[in-house]
Amino acid sequence: MSQKILITGGAGYIGSHVVNILGKEGYDLTIVDNLSTGRKESILYGGHVNLDLADYAALSDLLESGNFDGIMHFAGSIVVPESVDNPLKYYRNNTINSLNLIELAVKHGVKNFIFSSSAAVYGNPSSGQCSEETETNPINPYGRTKLMTEWTLKDVADSSGLNFVALRYFNVAGASLDGKIGQCSEVSTHLIKIACETALGKREKMSLYGTDYDTPDGTCIRDYIHVDDLAMAHKDALSYLGKNQESLILNCGYGQGYSVKEVIEMVKKVSGVDFKVEVSGRRAGDPPELTARADKIKEKLDWTPQHANLELMVRTALDWEKKLG
Repeated sequence: MSQKILITGGAGYIGSHVVNILGKEGYDLTIVDNLSTGRKESILYGGHVNLDLADYAALSDLLESGNFDGIMHFAGSIVVPESVDNPLKYYRNNTINSLNLIELAVKHGVKNFIFSSSAAVYGNPSSGQCSEETETNPINPYGRTKLMTEWTLKDVADSSGLNFVALRYFNVAGASLDGKIGQCSEVSTHLIKIACETALGKREKMSLYGTDYDTPDGTCIRDYIHVDDLAMAHKDALSYLGKNQESLILNCGYGQGYSVKEVIEMVKKVSGVDFKVEVSGRRAGDPPELTARADKIKEKLDWTPQHANLELMVRTALDWEKKLG
């Protein structure tokens, strides 16, 4: 019998890619998404329930009737500058709604919980490369809401039968290799998407924030992970929880950094367009380098990345951006 999995935020960028991978493998999926930022067309498998996680009673009814083997929690607000301008939205949507979902998971006997966390929990680390043991010191409400949910999961796991894997994403990029889904957000702050939009004329120009960092070419270095590899990490995490009564917090990245200039040059190469890039000053809170130590996820989940290639990430993102029109 296939596992029954509840996926919140399954119409969004990362959630829809996880739905795509699990659906192809025969999982029984229920997708909870209020479609405030996600698209119903991105849900390729499972049944969709249009439900806001703030509706505690309706969520409780769904969990009571669903008899779910696991929960994957992607729903939440994700725009860092917005979290600074409107922190209450983030504490309500990310922290309170996650708390309610965790409480209901325990109440209705769901044993396995996978949480969509973020490298934003590290803030501005003293070293450019982070392991899971690196001190967490988030510098914005978005990062703090992710860390608070990690803390909640750990404390609840210590006092109940719930087991969890929290996956700390670095910079997610690209679109599905089958070309069916990709990033659709109209307010994206992701560098590769913005550069692809500029290459296709959807933007007149793009900004490069800071060229005087202590890095080889003066621009910030980040660890980019292809969204299909990240989706597979969630499947591997689900398999892990099915076999082990142990909770984990894991980085999701390749351990390979690329600078902003390198990414922009790759988009220009793949697109064949020398688009306009306007150099601006540094943004507050941008660390010079942020990359992952990814040894632990490979060891614990037996996760083997298949798409650790910047050109592939750019090409799939660009192909998807063309499809969006």
